[in-house]
Amino acid sequence: MANMTLLERIELDPRVCNGKPVIKGTRIPVSVILEQIAEGESWEKILAGYPELTHEDIHAAIHYARASLDHIELKAVNA
Repeated sequence: MANMTLLERIELDPRVCNGKPVIKGTRIPVSVILEQIAEGESWEKILAGYPELTHEDIHAAIHYARASLDHIELKAVNA
């Protein structure tokens, strides 16, 4: 899956979680997924805790973090 397609799974909307990046269609912040990965949680355990997530959503969270570090501009949803 192309990186830009993955990034389309991330939503920035000021009306959702105070504009923090979330997995599109959910209120699950990217930071929560990244924190769990950093703490050593398996993807399977993350998916079990958030059944609405997919493997692609976790990939998207990781790619979003990399894109943020690389200063790739991502557009917010208009409020």
